[in-house]
This record gives sequence, C-alpha cells and structure tokens, in this order.
Amino acid sequence: MTNTSSALRTDHYELTMVDAALRAGTANRASVFEVFTRRLNGARRYAVLAGTGRMLEAIKQFRFTQQELEYLEKRNFLRPETLDWLANYRFRGSISGYLEGEIFFPHSPLLTVESSFAEGVLLETIVLSILNHDSAIATAASRMVMASQNRSLAEMGSRRTSETSAVYAARAAYIAGFAATSNLEAGRSYAIPTMGTAAHSFTLLHDSELDAFRAQVAAYGSNTTLLIDTYDIEQGVHNAIAAAGTELSAVRIDSGDIPVVASKVRKLLDSLGAHNTKITVTNDLDEHTIAALAVAPVDSFGVGTSVVTGSGTPTLGMVYKLVARQDKSGQWQPVSKKSEGKISRGGKKVGMRQSAAEPTAEIVGIVDATTKFHEIKPPAGLDLISAPLVTNGEINPKNTGVQGIARARQLHARRLSSLPPVAHSLRRGEPALNTEFIEL
Repeated sequence: MTNTSSALRTDHYELTMVDAALRAGTANRASVFEVFTRRLNGARRYAVLAGTGRMLEAIKQFRFTQQELEYLEKRNFLRPETLDWLANYRFRGSISGYLEGEIFFPHSPLLTVESSFAEGVLLETIVLSILNHDSAIATAASRMVMASQNRSLAEMGSRRTSETSAVYAARAAYIAGFAATSNLEAGRSYAIPTMGTAAHSFTLLHDSELDAFRAQVAAYGSNTTLLIDTYDIEQGVHNAIAAAGTELSAVRIDSGDIPVVASKVRKLLDSLGAHNTKITVTNDLDEHTIAALAVAPVDSFGVGTSVVTGSGTPTLGMVYKLVARQDKSGQWQPVSKKSEGKISRGGKKVGMRQSAAEPTAEIVGIVDATTKFHEIKPPAGLDLISAPLVTNGEINPKNTGVQGIARARQLHARRLSSLPPVAHSLRRGEPALNTEFIEL
C-alpha cells in the first residue's frame, strides 16, 4: 500500500488532549497504556489478534509533515506551541504485547504501550482502528478454517466492503488460515496467493454454455475451474467435461441446496470418468454453512460477504486505556476506570499461558511499572505470551511486511491446534479459557 503519513487517521480529541496536557505540564508524565477487550463480541469462544504488522507500520508513518501541519493550523484549534510539538513527534517509547496470529480472551493484555502521556495517547485511534477491524476478520476466518476440516478456503469479498478494507481483510483472512484471495492488491502488497477464473457474465456473453467453457479452456487449459450453474447444473457438468475432458481441475457451484447439489454433481462427474475433478462452492457461505457441509463432497470453499464483515461481528470491542502513570512527585500509580459496565484493572500487565499442550486458562500477570520487559520471569509452568514489539522507538522488523505475515500465519495454525475442544463449537457461549490475574 502507498506509504503516506498516518497522523491524521486519528480522532480530534487525541490532539486536544495533547494540547491541554502540554499547557498543564502533564504531557511528559511517564505512562502505561493497555489494549484489551472486556468481552468477546458475538459470544465468540476465542478471538484472533490480527493487524499488528500493519499497526507497527502505521506507527512508523505517524509523522506530522508540512501538509498535516498546514491543515491543523487552518483549523485553528491548537496552540502554535502544540503544532511545534507535533512537528517533532515520533513515537520513542516501547510497546510489548501479543504477536500477530495469537489467540486471546477477555482482558488479555494485547498491547502495553510505555511512553510519555502525549506520545502514547496519540496512538489510541490508529491502534484501535487497525486491530479491531483486522482481528474481527481474522476471528471469523479462523472459525471458518476450523469448520472446513482442512479443506481449502479462498477469500473473495472485495465487492462487499470498501476498496481499502478489502485488501486488509484478505491479509487478516490469510493469517487465520485462508489459502488465497481474489484481491490482486492484497497479492501485490502482501504476497498472498491470488485466484479466480470466470463469473456468470462470461458464460452469458457466449452463444452457449459449451462455447463459453471451450473459450475458457482454450485460454487456460484443463487446469481451470468452470462455473456450472448459470443454466442447468446437470447440463453444465456435461458441457464442462465435453469442453475440458476428464482431467478438468474443478467445477464451481454458486447456487442451490449445496449438500444435495454437490452430491449429485460428484456422482455425475464420477460417472463421466472425471474422478479427480474437484468441487468448489461459493454460495453466501459462513462458518455455519461450511460446518453443515462436513460430509458433503465439497473440496474447497470461496467466502465473500461473511468473512470481510466479521461474520456478524465487525469489531471486537478493543479499548485503549491508561493503566498506570507517574504522579507529580514521580511515583508510579495504577489507574483504572470505575464506570458502570466499563470497569478496568489498573497496573502494567503481561500475558501468560500454561506450558501444557492444551492450556486451561489465560493468566494475566500484574508487574511493577518500573519492570523492564526482559526482567519479567513467568512462574514455573507458565509461558510468556507477550513479546517486545517496539523498543525505545525502534520497531522489530520481524513483525512487519511479508515476513511478519508468514510468522503470524504459522503461529495461528499452532495456536488453533492447541485449543480445547469447546473452542471448536460454533454456538454462542463462554470463552474457551477463563482469564485469571496474578501478581508477579
């Protein structure tokens, strides 16, 4: 994607808070912010963290260039001193947290941001914007991956969301285990495999379905997928094999009662000698319809609307809260909200999980705010889930770019296999792991 400043992809009040804090002399107070969720939206059994690599790249690009400063000056809601401060802004603090692709639960300390108040508060909106969107997509995609029972899934929802969100949705779905995307920009930007053959319009363009199939095979050979439901599906199968032969790679079904239709198509393909021709389906699928096809002769799925909209849960409700700060005497104080329904827990935290193959709880360790990350030692039997992401303003490059996506995809595959059986349920319910707090 184009490298531009991300500094104005924020909320107005982030800048007014900085302005007021600079005036009050509190802007430079050392502070700890935390990103977490109070609950799993949509009654998910677990959630998947995605967007971390994008977030780190956005933080690197969070600069107020002359263009941004001129816009703010014209708006005339910030003092000249604040504009000067923004002109020199770059994040110089440290960030630790869960790696991209990691699973999480209510109150998991997804990110811990340590900096001055002004440096840290400016990142609130951009961090939440990226992580809430991408994690909702990845969580939905992960559930679909589980429901597919190791059958291939392709993301094809570009026309069901904005042109920019489509690229990021493809990235998140790929991290969660999807095999490919239809979006070429996602392929270019993130090295995700791309796929696609033809729509119904290509068949309707030609004088007959057979002519359309022959034209497609002439262009791509038998290693292609023919869409067989523009007219009559049974005749479509006959025309597909007539055009491509029994070595046709696959046929696609985009309508009808899929379990019934797929079974009929499989039997017909086999009767024609096309035993190796696979069946892919693309008819308004979500994790529930995919699970219902567990015993159907379907080899792969193409998912559109459901995955790019988070399958009914388009955000995960992450929040970015101040949890500790120095007072005017330089002493550290844990701070937290007491608002009804929005209570938070103060103090700097790290995430841990049992070393056993199948964890039984999410353990959140509360540490002294002065403790450096490398000094944190989990108790015996617990593994540290949190990891350093930014150290004194320097971003760990392993967590960004194509390399970061590959690492996130691998991590998620491992975590998915370690979840307890209850996590595989698609029914609404309590999180698969309870969250417990301990003092370190």
